[in-house]
Amino acid sequence: MKYFHFLGFMGFLFISSCNGNQTGYDASGNFEADEVIVSAQQTGELISLGIQEGDSLHAGEVVGQIDVTIPKLEKEQVEARITALHSRTSSPDDQNELVKKQLAVQEAQLDQQLKERTRTDNLVKADAATRKQLDDINAQIDQLQKQIYVTRQQLKVNTYNSTTQNIGILSEKAPLEKTVAQYQEQINKGRILNPISGIVLTRYALRGEMAIIGKPLYKIANTDTLSLKAYMTGDKLSQVKIGQLVKVRIDQGKSGYKNYMGAITWISPKSEFTPKTIQTKNERANLVYAMKVRVKNDGYLKIGMYGEVSLNSSK
Repeated sequence: MKYFHFLGFMGFLFISSCNGNQTGYDASGNFEADEVIVSAQQTGELISLGIQEGDSLHAGEVVGQIDVTIPKLEKEQVEARITALHSRTSSPDDQNELVKKQLAVQEAQLDQQLKERTRTDNLVKADAATRKQLDDINAQIDQLQKQIYVTRQQLKVNTYNSTTQNIGILSEKAPLEKTVAQYQEQINKGRILNPISGIVLTRYALRGEMAIIGKPLYKIANTDTLSLKAYMTGDKLSQVKIGQLVKVRIDQGKSGYKNYMGAITWISPKSEFTPKTIQTKNERANLVYAMKVRVKNDGYLKIGMYGEVSLNSSK
């Protein structure tokens, strides 16, 4: 782009020096575009890159793929570890099934002994049974009640132990899931997504080449609207402001000039000296200011093309 700026300087100052102020324009320069260099975000073989210079692409379009076999395998390995964690967990229901059956037997025995105690108590009152028989039944009832208490506690212990064990095992799951997410991000970055809508200007890589993170793959620019970076002398500075509408023209050969309307979007806050290689000693003292004019492109404007600006849009 420096070369184009140089030409803009030379053309503007040369014509100004020849014609004085009767040039028909107030500033001149070259058209630019917002260019984006798309680089690889993953390391691997470039499996595909389906673009050519001059292709029109949309933002978000998938234009290529970098080999991501290694991160895919690493992701599958971590996912297998997560699956293995679940197999190590246990449910208290399996352990408690037998204990619950044991509890049911004990409760049935207790119910039977309570009925037997009532019957024996009546027999003792009728002098049909001894007091020792009643005491023996009460002892059995007391023993069964203690056994039932222990069995119920065992159910609680089994549930607590299983929960504690599972918490310990599953605590390893969260870090592994983070690792899976990292590998997935690497896999996603293997896809080459076009960042902006525009025209492919330059292709830097070919299929089969080794891509590394940061390696340029292609350059794209949105040419729907171009910026004319033009230079004006200091005496014109007080006549321009941001947002001002101006007339832009390009040389159309024998047809004369082709005119466009543009808007000033940027004015340099500082002046620049003209190139010393093409100016006389007096002209080298001149200072110029850069500004940018946004122009809607109808297809005829090209990056690097020379253009002129008239601050009076009615000229």
